[in-house]
Amino acid sequence: MHFTLIGIPQQDGAAQPGCEMGPSALRCAGLAPALERLGHNVRDAGNLAPRPAPAVSHPNPALRALPEVAAWVETLADSAYRESADAVPIFMGGDHALSAGTVSGIARRAADEGQPLFVLWLDAHTDFHDLASTESGNLHGTPVAYFSGRPGFDAFPPLPAAVPPENICMMGIRSVDPAERRALSEAPVQIHDMREIDEVGMAPLLRAFLARVAAAGGRLHVSLDVDFLDPAIAPAVGTTVPGGASFREAHLVMEMLHDSGLVSSLDLVELNPFLDERGRTAHLLVDLTASLMGERIMDRRTRSFA
Repeated sequence: MHFTLIGIPQQDGAAQPGCEMGPSALRCAGLAPALERLGHNVRDAGNLAPRPAPAVSHPNPALRALPEVAAWVETLADSAYRESADAVPIFMGGDHALSAGTVSGIARRAADEGQPLFVLWLDAHTDFHDLASTESGNLHGTPVAYFSGRPGFDAFPPLPAAVPPENICMMGIRSVDPAERRALSEAPVQIHDMREIDEVGMAPLLRAFLARVAAAGGRLHVSLDVDFLDPAIAPAVGTTVPGGASFREAHLVMEMLHDSGLVSSLDLVELNPFLDERGRTAHLLVDLTASLMGERIMDRRTRSFA
């Protein structure tokens, strides 16, 4: 397969600084060599820089860095559309606000090619605020509402193609604000929180979603937030929520995604190397990406952090 690595040193959507170092950490942890060892062709397109911030505003006084995030969304949508023409783009973030741009660009590509787009959202949070409902003002809590076509985003670039809410599957959810809960009650997003995963298991829930994607002849975008993982194994994130996916649950998800052959683009987001322990989380993200792209459990390498 052909992969394009795209660095997105964006941290305007989060309160905790450090996500801008995420792309460098993933490179240092060996993301490109890990994919090349599997026989893939890898091109590193370097880091993107946002366009000049537009003169946009909103009545919500809590919003942080709205013009800067709007500039990133436009830049990333164009990049995602362009880079998804003949390769699998891997977007290395950066906070999760970047997905407002990456997913909207991929949605435009899918619409041009006559394919329905599905999104697998691996996250502790639903990120379903609009610009008026967020109380923290941190725009990494808004991308799903934006790319699924919710109203209230006049300050963001016009959406070329929305992802139907019924085509979105969230797994690992365990922190939802009241405003998001109300909005989600009106939207047919498929949500599997950690209690359901504990009761039913990761595999049958994911298998059912992948069967829907395959039956529709769909294109699948995966957005992996570090806080999908339990902070005991992935500490390098500014939004830790206890009780996340275990090491084996996360690898199982990636191995099943590889087996499906459906994944056409990937976000790796919210990695904050400033909060990491000797590169532990960055290495785990590289290992998970390798599982997604074909590394078998029998091929695991032993890694020492001593």
